[in-house]
Amino acid sequence: MLTIAFVGAGSVEFTRQLLRDVLSFPELADVTISLHDVDAERLDVAAALTRLAGAAHVRTSLSRREALEGAGVVVNMVAIGGHAATLTDFDVPESFGLRQTIGDTLGIGGIFRGLRTFPFLDGLAADVLAVCPDAWLLNYTNPMAMNIQYLATVAPRLKVAGLCHSVHWTIHDLSALVGVPHDEVDFLSAGVNHQAWILRWQHGGRDLYPALDAAIEADPGLTRRTRVDLYRRFGFYPTETSEHSSEYVPWYLRHQSEVERLRLPVRDYATISAENVATYEKTRAALAAGDPPPPLSDDAVEYAPQVIHSLVTGQRRTIQVNVANHGLISNLPQGAAVEVPATLDRLGVHPHHVGALPRQLAALNRNFLNVVDLTVAAAVEGDPRHVRHAALCDPATAAALTVTQIDDLVAAMTAAHGDLLPATLRGA
Repeated sequence: MLTIAFVGAGSVEFTRQLLRDVLSFPELADVTISLHDVDAERLDVAAALTRLAGAAHVRTSLSRREALEGAGVVVNMVAIGGHAATLTDFDVPESFGLRQTIGDTLGIGGIFRGLRTFPFLDGLAADVLAVCPDAWLLNYTNPMAMNIQYLATVAPRLKVAGLCHSVHWTIHDLSALVGVPHDEVDFLSAGVNHQAWILRWQHGGRDLYPALDAAIEADPGLTRRTRVDLYRRFGFYPTETSEHSSEYVPWYLRHQSEVERLRLPVRDYATISAENVATYEKTRAALAAGDPPPPLSDDAVEYAPQVIHSLVTGQRRTIQVNVANHGLISNLPQGAAVEVPATLDRLGVHPHHVGALPRQLAALNRNFLNVVDLTVAAAVEGDPRHVRHAALCDPATAAALTVTQIDDLVAAMTAAHGDLLPATLRGA
């Protein structure tokens, strides 16, 4: 039976959610769960939760390569630097007057989250290719587009798919807004992770965009959402939250009036990260006391269990995946990480050809991907100048700071993250 390796298993809440969904399939009841983390205490907590979840076969290791032995699927959910590095990603830019909401995908926070994750990805790729080269690597770690493009560049033989639930929840919530059952809706979404677009959205063959227009007209409060603002200006609805979406364009966070109009929660992810730490501590304390851990959310939906079930049973499904662009979206750069539909079956993950995006959407995505490409190039080429180039090309950063301030911010972030960054970039 299949062995599933969880790398970064100390992200215990996410590990629990994935395990609950994996073990809900009768065909997966006998899988082996192999847990790895570099934090021994968190690994012990993850192992206890895995056994409580009813996993029949559980093994743990502080050695990543040992944990990967025999794996058919590897799930990556690491957060290099943890909560402390997340706070750095917010505190240092804030001292320069730069606002961020989430900071894990693009912008200064995303650039440096990517740079400190790439050395880990080097090691993970080498270990997978050495001990389980046929395994599927399912990546949840952000910044998704940077990580997928980096892996495609340095380890093109890896079978990699990046997974994110943003499209699912966008369709779910939009369908509820217009009063149609989510499971009866047909849709097509494509673009880049956290900035993909709902290109088609139908119920029984009926276009649902006019119903969305009517809902917005009936509720002026909806116009105080960044996503609705982008939809009304660009013609297609974006697939990530307003908090995320505000960071990938130059028009919103720079202006206090826009922050207020769109109710943007500056530093939101710093709070979420602290809450994640608190949840872990409550879970650890409950297990130590012999009490049940805090309950999981009933509405969490993740793609990895569906991928795993299809690999084992051959059941065909369609989900959204992040993969390198090899002819999938014709007006986005080749080799860039794109988010497209994919079919799942026993043979693996099969991305769909989408063709050309509407040109205004492709233009926004290319701005996004310029930052991704320069960040990846900085690490691959060992060229610290590209870190500055990425920051200078980032839409929200360029809107808020002068070129000299951007140079100084990059230097300050490089010093603050120190040894977490690739050695060749520590003089950036």
